[in-house]
Amino acid sequence: MINIFINDLVPKHEILTKEEEEELLKKYKITKKQLPRILSTDPAVKAIGAKKGDIIRITRKSPTAGETYYYRVVV
Repeated sequence: MINIFINDLVPKHEILTKEEEEELLKKYKITKKQLPRILSTDPAVKAIGAKKGDIIRITRKSPTAGETYYYRVVV
């Protein structure tokens, strides 16, 4: 398998732990169904080994904010 994360244009993806998931959902007062979705067939999801129902944190570099975080649930 090709490591897609070598490319500078692909942001860092990581799977949240159960504790981090609970903290995230509690902080924003939302459920998993309210999060944006990412397909289990996405190359980045396959590369990190995420399963359906996992929440992914995507860390993107921003020239103004430094780093920004985006969250997606795997479907």
